[in-house]
Amino acid sequence: MPQRTLLAAMAIAGGLVLAACGPSGPTASSSRSAAAATATPTHLVDGQETARGRFTGRSGHETSGHASVFWDGRNWVVSLASDFFFDGAPDPVIGFGNNGEFDTATILGPLESDTGAATFIVPASIDVGDYNQIYVWCELFAVPLGAADLTLL
Repeated sequence: MPQRTLLAAMAIAGGLVLAACGPSGPTASSSRSAAAATATPTHLVDGQETARGRFTGRSGHETSGHASVFWDGRNWVVSLASDFFFDGAPDPVIGFGNNGEFDTATILGPLESDTGAATFIVPASIDVGDYNQIYVWCELFAVPLGAADLTLL
């Protein structure tokens, strides 16, 4: 296949992947996320908060709100705060990454709701100290949908 045809095919395929995980059309998410940004975020976890960050969208998605890593006395827990918002995509999961790279071995579970607080228990096999980001990841198309850069407290 000539190089120009191959490049055109790759560009079309890439556009299809982003479209599949891209926003599904006009939404009221801008006003919703603006309102959420003014509220004081709350978490569903009792314990020692050790790191926190704020989500930003990736791959053309709107993702906002706070995320934290807690030690609850028995487990590490990732907590999405009450101000969490995500504009939706197929097969979103939560996991860790480092310096802009998502680690598929750290998937904590599916994102059950596009808004509000949620918690994810971190398996003992994952060392939370090895990561500096929490991701919303599209498992189906292997693209980031949002990431929160973590700051140690």
